Amino acid sequence: MERAPVSRYRRPWIAAVQKGLLCGGVAVFLALVGMVETFAGRQIIVGVFSLGLALPVLTAVVAGYQGSQRQAGGVRGAPVVRGALAGAAVGAVVSALVVLGNLVNMRSMFVSASPAMFAALSFGRGTSGIPLVLLGAAAVGAVGAAASFLSAGVRRPLVTALAWTLGVGLFQELLQILLHAEGARSAVRELLFIEDGLSIRGATIVFALSWGSSTVWARRGGAVRQWHGRLPAPRQRVLRLGSLGGAVALLLLVPLAAGPFISQVLVLVGLFALLGLGLNVVVGFAGLLDLGYVAFFAIGAYTLGLLTSVGEYGIVGLSFWAAVPVAVAVSLVAGVLLGVPVLGIRGDYLAIATLGFGEIIRILVLSDFLRPWLGGSQGVLGIPKPMIGGFEFRGPEQLFYLTLVSCALVIFVAMRLRDSRLGRAWMAVREDEDVAEAMGINLVNVKLMAFAMGAAFGGLSGAIFAVMVGSVFPHSFQLLISINVLSLIIVGGMGSMPGVIVGSLFLVGLPELLREFAEYRFLIYGAALVLMMQLRPEGLWPAEALKRELHASEEVGAAAGPEDLAASDRRGGG
Repeated sequence: MERAPVSRYRRPWIAAVQKGLLCGGVAVFLALVGMVETFAGRQIIVGVFSLGLALPVLTAVVAGYQGSQRQAGGVRGAPVVRGALAGAAVGAVVSALVVLGNLVNMRSMFVSASPAMFAALSFGRGTSGIPLVLLGAAAVGAVGAAASFLSAGVRRPLVTALAWTLGVGLFQELLQILLHAEGARSAVRELLFIEDGLSIRGATIVFALSWGSSTVWARRGGAVRQWHGRLPAPRQRVLRLGSLGGAVALLLLVPLAAGPFISQVLVLVGLFALLGLGLNVVVGFAGLLDLGYVAFFAIGAYTLGLLTSVGEYGIVGLSFWAAVPVAVAVSLVAGVLLGVPVLGIRGDYLAIATLGFGEIIRILVLSDFLRPWLGGSQGVLGIPKPMIGGFEFRGPEQLFYLTLVSCALVIFVAMRLRDSRLGRAWMAVREDEDVAEAMGINLVNVKLMAFAMGAAFGGLSGAIFAVMVGSVFPHSFQLLISINVLSLIIVGGMGSMPGVIVGSLFLVGLPELLREFAEYRFLIYGAALVLMMQLRPEGLWPAEALKRELHASEEVGAAAGPEDLAASDRRGGG
């Protein structure tokens, strides 16, 4: 009986050490896979901070922040001291790795366990640098713990400024390419960067600008929203149209300023956004889980390729503009044909059935039976670029505009469908098919329309993909495409059209921008994905209905209070 208070007192300190050891294990993992050594020369702030140093520092910051959190039922204690203890635990694990590396040759098991890696972890001092590692990790952990004391109005601008500074330093090579021009862009590049990264002056400027703008918005953003809400409806409409016009003008200037690489990335983002908008109709609006969506992508691409190709398998030699409506129509019919046999299937069984349809299309294209018409594994070659008069969409800078117009058209159609009677019927089916049918909704027509419209959007994306590549091969249409498209819908926010665009930027654009990190880009990308889903489970830009649904339990809990919830639990247990 007398030992219980001691246990409650020790619990937060033990938890802080445990979190520090866990984060220390993460730091050791990053070191042993080679990231610390590889990125030691990757300067974020030249002469001050490298990416290799940032990795263990960030783990210590996270350990300090987590270790400072008060445990339920425990004594508050000293949060900063607990954070320092968690950071010191990270330093202890890293120090143990350094000592072990000096005693045992670890390269037979871990190729990256080189002297350079151990030097990077110990500030170039070996085992004699262990006290410095422990003190530095404890100090960083204390800083992470101190962040938990800051109010949201102070902490968020600070975190935003640090994130912007880290991001600009991380992508400095790409930004320097974009700013490599005469005039104002060149002056900005010289102001912020030197050869290998951000200068100290540039880091200070980026931090100050992002912190200042974030602080101003944190203090005045609510007043701006209230002012906008009090405006008459016509003036709000004018402001929205003006903002939309400004955004369109900026998008039209992107290829001129960004160059071919960024334009190519944006074209890929646009193609996956088209696929996402189509699958969002099927999954987000109607609630029909489709894992064979890549089939419509392939049908659109092959239809356009066969109709326009000047190679061996070309049929009629149509122009792109004449062939696109045919490709969309063929994809739409294929969507109806898919929908007919699966009308009575729901949930996971529907996903398996549609998955089979996607594989059937891929195997048919590869088959010897259809090889005289579709080219088999050799594909369809010689697909010409679209032309308007004498203007040819020959490169990514030109195809960007074609993709942008297609996305705008599909977004407009999808918005009209969502707000129509058909869209409301889709959403009723998504919530409960039995109730929707009892209300008089024709499930057959509604489901077939969802499959048809989603397939048409996917076919349009496939047609643009065919002219972008200039050829169509069966191996370009793997199951992974369907999974990626479904993932970007979930990441962006199920049922949200802006969420589809944001999800496409995150899932398609980010891995392309991380190509400079070679084999580690998917590790970084995966960690960012896990972190994002932890912080935003509803998606980056969710639909309002989904957001309310996911946070309904939190609102009920906040309104009821912990005492009411505990009493409810006791009544339920009784």
